[in-house]
Amino acid sequence: SRKVEPVLKPVDINERVRNVEQLLLRTIHRMIEIRLKLADALPLIDADPVQIDQVLLNLALNARDAMPDKGVLEIETLTVSLDDEYCKSHVDAKPGQYVLLKVSDTGHGIGEDTLNHIFEPFYTTKGFGRGTGLGLATVYGIVKQHGGHIECRSELGKGTSFLIHFPRSIHEDPDLHDQKRPIQGFGKETVLLVEDEIQVRQVAERFLSSGGYRVIVAVNGREALDLYSLHRDEIAVVILDWIMPEMGGQECLNKLKNLDRDVRVIIASGFSIDASELRAFQNDIKGSISKPYRLVDLLTEVRKALD
Repeated sequence: SRKVEPVLKPVDINERVRNVEQLLLRTIHRMIEIRLKLADALPLIDADPVQIDQVLLNLALNARDAMPDKGVLEIETLTVSLDDEYCKSHVDAKPGQYVLLKVSDTGHGIGEDTLNHIFEPFYTTKGFGRGTGLGLATVYGIVKQHGGHIECRSELGKGTSFLIHFPRSIHEDPDLHDQKRPIQGFGKETVLLVEDEIQVRQVAERFLSSGGYRVIVAVNGREALDLYSLHRDEIAVVILDWIMPEMGGQECLNKLKNLDRDVRVIIASGFSIDASELRAFQNDIKGSISKPYRLVDLLTEVRKALD
């Protein structure tokens, strides 16, 4: 039960949300819809990624318990400024630039009497054996250790929202996020995006569209080959997921090369691709990129492959 000192480093909250989402999709029943509203080019925060995951999980599981039949769990990120006026009415908040993490549900809500006690250790409204009363107390402690501010808004029958403000990072980490780096990735070409995971596909499609590209989407290798055959003269570059069911990236790449020896392909993977494996295909690909995608990295890699 002792406090654990966080090991701070620059963290992208959007990346933590996407990681936790994969776990939630396996643990929350399907009658609850999970929605993500993640801001593009979100500043980093100085945080312990394990503890940020714990905050997200605790809040999400509380939301699940508040929606026993069905509902919507929404996780949103924003960049906000807290001014003096806001801080006057929230005594533990300080003026400045923050990253806002908002976790909302459409559940039964929390009454005013209960709302005043939710962050107290061992306070719980759940029945015997269903809760320890430590979940929200743990969230509160983690947020405070990170120099943040947490607020709960709720109304009986109308759901609950937790708003957590984390201070922007005081460090620059160019490998994770560098807002000063100009994006040299805009264009009007057509991109064939091959990706089997719907959430990753939607993010990549949105990023590419924001860069001006026309996007054709394939959900697996076989569909990619059919679409490339159909739109060969239009497609300027292919972003190819390396790990896919049925037909993997390597097989799909070989068949694309059989269709068109000059096809431009960028390999994408959520796992580290072995350097020797990359060298084996260096004559067949124009680059590689890691997932989860970051806006600057994706647009830059596409432009580099095209140019």
